[in-house]
Amino acid sequence: MIRATLALWHREIVRFLRDRSRLTGSLLQPVIFWVLFSGALHGSFKPAGVDYGQYFFVGTLAMITLFTAIFSTITVIEDRKEGFLQGVLVSPVPRAAIALGKILGGATLGLGLAIVFLLLGPLAGVSFGWSTLPAVLGVLALLAVAVTGMGFTLAWLLDSTAGYHGIMMVLFMPMLLLSGAFFPMDQAHPALSWIRFVNPMTYGVGALRNVMQGEVPGVPSLGVCLLGTALFAFATFALGTFVATRRSVRNAT
Repeated sequence: MIRATLALWHREIVRFLRDRSRLTGSLLQPVIFWVLFSGALHGSFKPAGVDYGQYFFVGTLAMITLFTAIFSTITVIEDRKEGFLQGVLVSPVPRAAIALGKILGGATLGLGLAIVFLLLGPLAGVSFGWSTLPAVLGVLALLAVAVTGMGFTLAWLLDSTAGYHGIMMVLFMPMLLLSGAFFPMDQAHPALSWIRFVNPMTYGVGALRNVMQGEVPGVPSLGVCLLGTALFAFATFALGTFVATRRSVRNAT
């Protein structure tokens, strides 16, 4: 199982690095978002008492992790159509290894791109304590596993890349927007404010804020955020493994 997991993990990494358009898009899209939003809203308001560029920097890290997970797990549908997934399924490899390899591959990519953006922080005028770097990487790793597991589950159940993109816009983007990544949610309309408590992305973004910026008004404590992110990662990983080990999977058996 370990060899199969490592082989699938390695395939995801190599496949991503060889796809220059995907690599470029994954890096530039969040950077452009950060530049446009921080530039347009600079000086307009200071959420949580910090410059908006610093506030949105944390949200951009979460966005990079989420977008990379989306683009990496869509390869599940592509592998099914190309016949690679069927070849893996008829092999003696445990299906749990398939889920583990694909999820860890996508999570590694998300974490790697987030680290690249994180290292660019000082150049953009975003300051944070380097002593907190291990904690930041730990939170990013948990969040990467969580969102990749969620993306893997949806990709396994769907057989259309267009359908997957539709679900992504309906589910993933609202989760990110309502997590406090772009704007504080504590002063949002009551009809939306309560959503942050049931939105699992809130706790991943909140954990990053607590580690990088200290306690922020309206954001749950670090302990609550870490617990919520860990449960989110465990639940999506378990769900991804469950759907992969089912006997009947759409267009995959």
